[in-house]
Amino acid sequence: MNKDKKIYGIDISKSVFDVYFKADGYVQFKNEEKGFKKLLKILSKEALVVMEATGYYHYRLAQFLHHQGVLVSVVNPLSVKRFIQMKLAKIKTDKSDARYIFDYATINEVPLYNALTDVQSECLQLYQLLDIYVKQSTSTKNKIHGEKVLGIPSKTVYKSLNRNLKHLQKEIQVIETRLLELVKQEQQEQLTLLQTIPGIGLKTALFLVVVTNGFSKFETASQLCSYAGITPIIRQSGSSVRGKSRISKVGNKKLRRLLFLSAFSACRYNKACKAIFDRLVLKGKSKKLAMIAVANKLLKQAFAIAKSGLPYDSNFVSKLS
Repeated sequence: MNKDKKIYGIDISKSVFDVYFKADGYVQFKNEEKGFKKLLKILSKEALVVMEATGYYHYRLAQFLHHQGVLVSVVNPLSVKRFIQMKLAKIKTDKSDARYIFDYATINEVPLYNALTDVQSECLQLYQLLDIYVKQSTSTKNKIHGEKVLGIPSKTVYKSLNRNLKHLQKEIQVIETRLLELVKQEQQEQLTLLQTIPGIGLKTALFLVVVTNGFSKFETASQLCSYAGITPIIRQSGSSVRGKSRISKVGNKKLRRLLFLSAFSACRYNKACKAIFDRLVLKGKSKKLAMIAVANKLLKQAFAIAKSGLPYDSNFVSKLS
């Protein structure tokens, strides 16, 4: 696909984005709609615009270009970072980064970007804000506990912290309610099916549906497990290096955290997950390693259920997952 396209490498930041598109072809635009339109004017008909996933910064440009019919690819920044390291690059500027993204896309096949619907976009925004509020709530609770430990807490500080905690809890409830409403509009059936899996509750099911776009972002369960960062890394070389296997942790931290919490319940009520946990512990493996295996199994079950459209059945789910 890349060979037939004219590639534009883009390094994007909060205020501006740098574009590299041919030998000595470089230009910079403001990261706003006016800048997007100026970029659109210089793009050829065979354009393939490649940029890194950078949280909020890349999203607007990617959506804009996609809606204008331009082919866009949003690549993993870690892949580009490793590519730059392989080139032993000594220069790091926005201009050079745009060039490296261009070079990366020229050599490697890159995936095409699929624009989010308005519902999907709002869901992601809500989840990002929800994550911030939950962290702030936890921090406030810890602070309240710390003030109590002092023995003589300031009444003003104590009241202020409690007011802040109540406000955060109220906002969290509002966001969770809105999030559930949005997901039910498009993915009610999938949300219900996921909750039939012992160990997966409403919050985990909700998050799975949102971050996977209804599981449409992944073709295989292995891809989804890699995205969550719960796939093992084997460290062996020759006869001397025998490092311990560990999970990659290169993935969605929030999803990984929810899966680990769900794994505790799955070990008790999910037949297939309990069997994996007991078997690994019996072999002498640590409970932590066994729990990781359970999280992996749980995610594969979720993928199988979502793709098949069938509810969980302890007698047949192993065939699906």
